[in-house]
Amino acid sequence: MRILLLSHYWAPEVGAPQKRWQWLAQGLVERGHDLAVLTPAPHYPAGRVLDDDPRLAAGAIHRDASGAMVHRTAFHPYDSGLGGRGVDQAVAAASALRAGLERFYGPHRPDVVVGSVPGLPTLPAALAVGRALRRPVVAELRDAWPDILTSASSWADGATAPRVRRMAVSALTTLLPPAVTTLERSADAVVTTTESFAQVLRRRGARRVVTVRNAALSQDWHLPQVPLARHDGALHVLYLGTVGRAQGLVSAVRAAALAARAGTRVTLRIVGDGAQVEQVRAEALRLGAPVELWPPVAAHEVAEHYAWADSVLVSLEDWSAMGLTVPSKLYEVLGTGRHVSGAVAGEAASIIRHSLGGDVVAPQDPAALAALWGELAADRGRLTTAGAHDWLDAHVREETLVGRYECLLKEVAGA
Repeated sequence: MRILLLSHYWAPEVGAPQKRWQWLAQGLVERGHDLAVLTPAPHYPAGRVLDDDPRLAAGAIHRDASGAMVHRTAFHPYDSGLGGRGVDQAVAAASALRAGLERFYGPHRPDVVVGSVPGLPTLPAALAVGRALRRPVVAELRDAWPDILTSASSWADGATAPRVRRMAVSALTTLLPPAVTTLERSADAVVTTTESFAQVLRRRGARRVVTVRNAALSQDWHLPQVPLARHDGALHVLYLGTVGRAQGLVSAVRAAALAARAGTRVTLRIVGDGAQVEQVRAEALRLGAPVELWPPVAAHEVAEHYAWADSVLVSLEDWSAMGLTVPSKLYEVLGTGRHVSGAVAGEAASIIRHSLGGDVVAPQDPAALAALWGELAADRGRLTTAGAHDWLDAHVREETLVGRYECLLKEVAGA
């Protein structure tokens, strides 16, 4: 089977979408399928080229470590603003559309086209390529689109944003959701990463909706057991990942400050970068919170931070769409065997509870999170988790997930 994938994110960039498609790509290629990828030159998250290797430049074609044939397209440089990222995604999608039409007619025509979202403009580009090549299209939605657009006012900082930006956001949240839903219904099949969002899409009339979760990548962590006491007497809480708008980590900083004021010895270590890192830093300084801020670390350094941790924080904003979202990092944390402090709702909260992987409080409730950390510090026996690996083995094995994706693609291509 010949598969053509359009994606805005790809290795050697580092992130959840990139990790997801590396194991999916490798699994599909190992099963004998020919995977071609249209993706921009690596530039996430900085907005500028990350590597000057000519094989990664716009226009280049090369086979990468996953076995996929990667066609690099153009992108638009940006800074940390949302507007620049939106323009970048549109430019990259237009470039992918052009390359798809130029390179995949005739003998190179795929059996099926996949469009991976975000970026959002990738979806109409994939549909256009599929229709032009007369091939079915699968839409992969890694987030709850368009539901997440209902929270767009928070992206623009609400009432503090300039009036023009507020008007633009208002138009965005009014006009885009029905358009996105129409595009989703136009796809021959839809892949989601959570079953709760799959159910929403089925009710809206999307066809062939299949859930393919993110995987807990196979790792030999060799982490030491959480000690009965720390030499500094503190509860070590780790957050490792994107420090973005959707994670709501200012609330976690406030929780650490509240816990400290209540007499709990706690250290919150935040490792990562993103749009909200300076806001998080400023709040930690304002409150004098026991927070350490670390820059992103290389993959081989991740285990050191998990070894330091007693509990690992998984946090999301309290936007309604976040209840349909499961952070891919949650599966990795469960794989470490470390206790999870979940400030989440919906399906993510359900996974933590059913896997017996940790404790859950309502998202964006600093007092509740501070109270949880106080309880864990007083009774470190609660940091021992049981059953998480069994849950992962039953629900997110890479081989099973690749097989599910393969079955859907075969079904759609055959139809």
